[in-house]
Amino acid sequence: MEEKMEIALARYDEISMKLSDPNVVSDNKLYTELMREYKSLTPLIDMYKRYKSARNSLEDAKDALEDDDPELRRIAAEELDAAKAELERCGEELKLLLLPRDPDDDRSVIVEIRACAGGEEAALFANSMFRMYSMYAARQGWKVDVMSANETELGGYREISFGVEGEGVYAKLKYESGVHRVQRVPETESQGRIQTSTVSVAILPEVEEVDVNINPADLTIQTFRSSGAGGQHINKTESAVRIIHNPSGVVVECQEERSQMKNKDKAMKKLYAILYEAEKAARDSAIAEDRRVQVGSGDRSERIRTYNFPQSRVTDHRINLTLYKLDDMMNGDCGEIFEKLRIADMSAKLIDQGN
Repeated sequence: MEEKMEIALARYDEISMKLSDPNVVSDNKLYTELMREYKSLTPLIDMYKRYKSARNSLEDAKDALEDDDPELRRIAAEELDAAKAELERCGEELKLLLLPRDPDDDRSVIVEIRACAGGEEAALFANSMFRMYSMYAARQGWKVDVMSANETELGGYREISFGVEGEGVYAKLKYESGVHRVQRVPETESQGRIQTSTVSVAILPEVEEVDVNINPADLTIQTFRSSGAGGQHINKTESAVRIIHNPSGVVVECQEERSQMKNKDKAMKKLYAILYEAEKAARDSAIAEDRRVQVGSGDRSERIRTYNFPQSRVTDHRINLTLYKLDDMMNGDCGEIFEKLRIADMSAKLIDQGN
């Protein structure tokens, strides 16, 4: 482990020097890549410094145990125990930090929620999911920005896309991609029968232009009038923007802003994210099945969680976790389940590496 840490420390120092080089600063792509690597290495290097400090304290305490003064030996014994505990804790943290890190973890994200099976009830649940993520984001100090929404007459969403901006957003939300199933009595159900509905969620890391190459000649850009629920026009000017990426057939649109330029910028941001995710999925498909992340593939067709309202129960099927705190979770208290998913992911990777 120490050999790996010394290599990482050398790389950290090398990047630090490069970031002050005017030639690097003027190269936007190189500077962005180096800064991202520097930020990802910082927690590892900080923990390594704590590890070495604890190790030095341990050696000092051992030396002090040889002193002739009984009181100094007593103090040294206490310091020895504390240093041992700190050294062990830092060592375990370093094992986790040395795991191959997802380079997208520090990115902001674009979230897509789509109503699937269940008609209007699925659309209403899509709204509930949007509210849940928005409230969780508020707890984290993140910013939520709606990009496009297709509303229903009863206040649901056939689909909604929104950005979540902040530090480490993707690291916490990336396990949410997949099918979410709800079991509850719909407000429109007069017989009190429980209905099962589903929505799909996709978490797309937000990327820069330097991460994906898009030829402007490959784009078809259309403008149209923004519309509300039921197709009622709420804007008489053609401020909404639809962009078609002809080589892939990907279509994105944004109609939330009054400015056509702002809508175009948001639509392009979403297009970059979708194309980047497609490239990433293609790379991941080359990984052997037995080396895939244990908590799920991230495919939006994979059923990952069930929300049972009559029993106030939420079950994550990937890690066989059941919590009886559904109301809290729907109000944005998602930290526990997100953390357990992260731990399951890291534990699987440790096992995979034979640690």
